[in-house]
Amino acid sequence: MARRRKPAFGAWVYFTLAFLAGAYFTFAAVQGSFGVFRRAEITAESRALERELDKLNVEVARMENLTRRLSDTYLDPDLLDEQARSVLGLLRSDELAIR
Repeated sequence: MARRRKPAFGAWVYFTLAFLAGAYFTFAAVQGSFGVFRRAEITAESRALERELDKLNVEVARMENLTRRLSDTYLDPDLLDEQARSVLGLLRSDELAIR
């Protein structure tokens, strides 16, 4: 009768180390600093920052418009009237001020 021989101890060590290395690299590819989950976090953060940038661009455009309207080359009577009322406390003759 033929005897069955056990695999050598070195083969067990080799396959165990190969399995552990594969498991480590799989974990690193999914959970690591440059893994799939981190990429999803970066993408979400990028979208949030782009939305914030859009809001800031709108605010900058509004401020540029107000600055242009207050410049020497452009006179906006409504804005001038509003500024005179708020800064100087001026009133027209037909208005009443209630404090």
